Amino acid sequence: MHIRVINPNTTRAMTDLIGRSARVVAAPGTVVDAVQPTMGPASIESHYEEALAVPGILEQVALGEAEGVDAYVVACFGDPGLDAARELAHGPVIGIAEAAMHAAALVGRRFVVVTTLGRTVARARELADRYGFRETCVAVRACEVPVLDLEDPGALARLTDECRSAVRVDGADAVVLGCAGMAELCEGIADAVGVPVVDGVAAGTVLAQSLVALGLRPATTGEYAAPPAKPMAGLLTGFEIRAGVPVAVA
Repeated sequence: MHIRVINPNTTRAMTDLIGRSARVVAAPGTVVDAVQPTMGPASIESHYEEALAVPGILEQVALGEAEGVDAYVVACFGDPGLDAARELAHGPVIGIAEAAMHAAALVGRRFVVVTTLGRTVARARELADRYGFRETCVAVRACEVPVLDLEDPGALARLTDECRSAVRVDGADAVVLGCAGMAELCEGIADAVGVPVVDGVAAGTVLAQSLVALGLRPATTGEYAAPPAKPMAGLLTGFEIRAGVPVAVA
């Protein structure tokens, strides 16, 4: 089995971190490659950056289809481009927010998402509502640490403090870490706060493996049917669909 974990930003250190976290939970014999786009933002902390990351995600899915990849994990908590990627992919495409929230709901009746910056709180809440967790997700908190600063001294303490508040103040019996860059901090935080703490990279990788093992893949009719062939202009000419794939990788 071959799983491709896509870091939608262009920061190599984060791609490497995400790859390590995914490989820890991968089953024996499963190949995990962690990739990043050739275009896009250094980190994703706004709607603008999220939108600009989507072409790079689709680029990596299209390349994966040519290489026989079995499933994809999109490792950004905003879950950018999932529906579009599912139109291109023959195998499952998993977003880490969707995977983490489902996992948290299976181990607790009330979970809290702890994300990076306050400006991303509304997006996390929107996703919780979309995925059916309006009542189960009782709060979304921000530790106010930018994505690229999560490895700095002091970041772990601030993140852990917010997770403690999620338990003590919000009554959470599970916590979801709201950024792929938090993946390697999960175990230590769980020990500190005393409730299950879910990392979406790990949850997404295991869920992707499970769906492949079950023989489940995106529908090929209706909303997830392959996009129709039509001309593209300007910078998007490489994304024009021919024979079901973008011409840049056809």
